[in-house]
Amino acid sequence: MMIINDIISIFEDYAPSALQESYDNSGLITGDKNWPITNVLITLDCTEDVVKEAIENNCNLIIAHHPIVFSGLKKLNGKNYVERVIINAIKNDIAIYACHTNLDNVSDGVNGKIAQKINLINTKVLQPKSQVFKKLITYIPQSHFETVQNALFEAGAGHIGNYSECGFSQAGNGTFKPNEKANPFVGEANKRQVENEVRLEVLMPFYLQSKIINALLNAHPYEEVAYDVIATENTFWGIGSGLIGELETALEPTEFLKMLKEKMELNVIKFTQFDKKIKKIALCGGAGQFLLKNAISQGADAFISSDFKYHEFFDAEKSLMIADIGHYESEKFTKELMFDLIMKKNPTFALFLSKIKTNPVNYYY
Repeated sequence: MMIINDIISIFEDYAPSALQESYDNSGLITGDKNWPITNVLITLDCTEDVVKEAIENNCNLIIAHHPIVFSGLKKLNGKNYVERVIINAIKNDIAIYACHTNLDNVSDGVNGKIAQKINLINTKVLQPKSQVFKKLITYIPQSHFETVQNALFEAGAGHIGNYSECGFSQAGNGTFKPNEKANPFVGEANKRQVENEVRLEVLMPFYLQSKIINALLNAHPYEEVAYDVIATENTFWGIGSGLIGELETALEPTEFLKMLKEKMELNVIKFTQFDKKIKKIALCGGAGQFLLKNAISQGADAFISSDFKYHEFFDAEKSLMIADIGHYESEKFTKELMFDLIMKKNPTFALFLSKIKTNPVNYYY
């Protein structure tokens, strides 16, 4: 019998909640992670109709992209849809889990899905995050070097993009003098010990620091383990906001809009005038106006996103085309992404994709 935490772990491994933005509220919003799972419903938004749909399908776990609760609730008396959703979920023992900006911030997340839909190649993160990694430096006796190194790699250290087990080592001599209360791995009390050691340097994600340090302490033979943790300013191109890539063939603006409308299954696109062929594309699912300058500075011919205000369209200054496709429309395929993540780990598990169209915006043609 699977429990809710088994599903949460799939998302945490792929898009750790530590990568969410400071304003966000990703994670388990209602319910207990140790509950056995009946069925799972996947949705973009958790609305009252979605909770009703979960009840009808005997689902006690809803996986949503957008958190139903962004800020603290002071009262629960059902005066608005947020409170009614929470009340109904709790009354029916339904857990709600949200994977929001953390799924935006991994390159194969929400933006990667859009890039896949429009067949972008040579993609990279548009605004990479800094300070994602810290450097761990430790000193290991040569006899235990491989054991400790492997333990750190297994705990998640040394993973950089498409590479794993990355590190640097250098042999040298370490010295220490145990006192009479010590229980040294080698050496004698009150005598300086010179030991052949290896200095090992590895990068580690900040959100795995505790796990990796525990692995170091458990695998290292010394009673007192010497290590340093150093903050880094490095940017990592696999984590951050938006994506930028290229079409295989440059398109005329009208051809580009036609392709975008077809691939993203759109009814309408708001766009700015652009007179050159379009090949280099920047994109951001959801509200991405904050990335417009990044798209311009990196030479994008078009920027696909949503939620631009009237005056913000002027900021394109004819240097690229802004293609505002709508918030819901830019993220609607996220349900497929979340569905596939679970099915890859549990191909026989029963999942439901919500049939509720949660977009609050309608268009009259």
